[in-house]
Amino acid sequence: MKDVVDHPLERIVFFSDAVFAIAITLLVIEVRVPEVAHGAGDVEFWRALAGLVPNLVGFFVSFGVIGAFWMGHHRAFSHAARHSPRIVGWNLMLLGTIAFMPFLTAFMADYPGARVPASLYWGWMLLTSLLNLRVNTLATSPAMRSAETTGDDIRYVRGRGISTICASLVSLGIAQFEPFLGPLGMGTLPLWRQLFCRPRRAGAPGAPA
Repeated sequence: MKDVVDHPLERIVFFSDAVFAIAITLLVIEVRVPEVAHGAGDVEFWRALAGLVPNLVGFFVSFGVIGAFWMGHHRAFSHAARHSPRIVGWNLMLLGTIAFMPFLTAFMADYPGARVPASLYWGWMLLTSLLNLRVNTLATSPAMRSAETTGDDIRYVRGRGISTICASLVSLGIAQFEPFLGPLGMGTLPLWRQLFCRPRRAGAPGAPA
């Protein structure tokens, strides 16, 4: 018989989805319409749009990052069937880091190539990744997970979390030498997932606890 999801767990999921949706929407506010004089030629318009490149890069990077965190959160909670009081505080801290990301995105975009804004952004990404792993670990723990959840399900969810931590560390490291290239570190994410998200081979000892 399939587990019945309880009301407190549903409230956590609904509230979390709302915070993710608001944070990802606020990102576009920092992509302001450029000011171009009336009657200006095409070249002036293209120059004005070129000036928005740092903001657009910040928007698309953060949109992808927040979207990836939401997908991981969604996947982890899809395996949860019961509420645990232990997850409430950790989930709130995770949502707090997500809600703050639009500010750090704007800060980094306004000072492209500056080490401090880039370091703060990628350091915050690392903190968010650590909290994300903690929340997803609790959501797939014996206290919360459904009876249908397999060892490979748990391994994949937690592997995604570890992979994001590793990619964040790479981005933070790159930002110390070439701040504008920090986003390239997230390009290593598929490599980390290949390493940490592989299913167990048949006959391999036990599933994660």
